[in-house]
Amino acid sequence: MPREQFQRQLAALQDGILEMGSMVDRSIERSMQSLFDRDVELARVIIEEDNDINSIGFHLQNQCISLLAQQGPMAGDLRLIVSVTSITSELERMGDHGKGIAKCVVMMQDEPLVKPLIDIPTMATIARRMLREAVQAFVDQDVDAAYKVGESDDEVDHLYDQVYADLIQIMIGDQTTIEPSTHLLWVAHNLERIADRATNIAERTVYSATGMLPQMDVSMY
Repeated sequence: MPREQFQRQLAALQDGILEMGSMVDRSIERSMQSLFDRDVELARVIIEEDNDINSIGFHLQNQCISLLAQQGPMAGDLRLIVSVTSITSELERMGDHGKGIAKCVVMMQDEPLVKPLIDIPTMATIARRMLREAVQAFVDQDVDAAYKVGESDDEVDHLYDQVYADLIQIMIGDQTTIEPSTHLLWVAHNLERIADRATNIAERTVYSATGMLPQMDVSMY
């Protein structure tokens, strides 16, 4: 395969990551909207559409396998392809977290909110920004931008800890709030994991660009 064609295929992988990232971002945005509006029908649509995110991830994984088998890439090209396989997995899991929020909305139905939606939407805003910035950093192979993504994770963790503490106190004070509190807690948990996975993508960007895999204190699982 001519070098120019190979480079076009590498660029197509990066374009696919951009497309998949946009789909995940949209899923998170709509899942939060369904929570605000208590829109169960929208939540069910989000759950169904997660299959589309999985499909593009599967397609990108197959492209990576094909390039590895046919081209025997070396150095930076090899790192980029391997990183794409990892990033598609992270994005697919992030889509699952968006779907998880939608599932919480379906379970909540019309139950009253036990806590105003203040910290949780802020978590969503930061997590979505991290997702977009992490994906763009990978496409640009921008190490500095990747490290900035990791710095934002502390903000989300702090907000999650606050939400967790608030909801635990609410449940202790009134046992009838245990179920609705648990639903909100799972929403917050999904957002916290989205931020973690954005940081994982940033780690892979540093690896792809430099050959070193930094530790940003975020679980890969």
